[in-house]
Amino acid sequence: MTDDIAAIATTIPALAGFTGTPRRLGGLTNRVWHMGDHILRIPGEGTAEYIDRANEAIAARAAARAGVSPEVIHADPATGLMVTRYIADTVTMTPDLFRTRAGSPARAARAFRQLHDSGEHFPARFDLFAMIDDYRALLATKSTALPDGYDAALAEAQQVRAALAAHPLPLVPCHCDPLCENFLDTGTRMWIVDWEYSGMNDPMWDLGDLSVEAGFDAAQDDELLHVYFDGPPHPADRGRMVIYKAMCDLLWTLWGLIQHANGNPADDFMAYATGRFTRCRALMAEASFATHLAAIRAGA
Repeated sequence: MTDDIAAIATTIPALAGFTGTPRRLGGLTNRVWHMGDHILRIPGEGTAEYIDRANEAIAARAAARAGVSPEVIHADPATGLMVTRYIADTVTMTPDLFRTRAGSPARAARAFRQLHDSGEHFPARFDLFAMIDDYRALLATKSTALPDGYDAALAEAQQVRAALAAHPLPLVPCHCDPLCENFLDTGTRMWIVDWEYSGMNDPMWDLGDLSVEAGFDAAQDDELLHVYFDGPPHPADRGRMVIYKAMCDLLWTLWGLIQHANGNPADDFMAYATGRFTRCRALMAEASFATHLAAIRAGA
């Protein structure tokens, strides 16, 4: 084992007897290692600025009780170290795999529905516009500027905010950051991992955000929605999902800028942020965006 992983393992009883070679897995901000029957997550530099590790640990255990996430073996809110049970015979998903593994959107929909209907309660509230304010305040302490047009897009998004507030859905436990790589597929079911951004939220956020992250086409969106609702979705529900596609890009643009400002080497985060904001503007400019907004205003 590398010296730092070996030193960490000695502090965690579940890992203390591991003598094999850790295998590095993916992760944009964190270091994730497969160690025998366990997965060790080491938090990335700077994540303490915007991640509440105590909330994450509670949510991860609740998601495990809901049957959609692996068992949590160890979680230390002070250090952010987390150990979960390794699930064998799974494939870590990517946009390509969501396209090529038949039924993948359907399996993700079932996992979301199981989580959303679980009755579990996450301690945090995932509030889109409050998070935008928080991220902007954090960026104001750094040397990275907002992209041109961001303030104008946020002003336009106030229409979205008003429409969503007019017909709020009951808040449910949501993952809130459904990157493809946070889904582990057995071919018959999906597991969901990484609860850093989880909170009580509008359930359509999870569906809209996954659709964006995986680059779903119209057929995949239909599969996701029809399985989630066990039939055709109401226009207001479809509208919420589509609207959240743009809103998640509006939010994660800021997240990408924070990663860039923090010097995260995992990716070109300036290009990431620019790409997300460009897509956000394009989605908001589509004629169908106004149609979906009207369906939300009309309600169920």
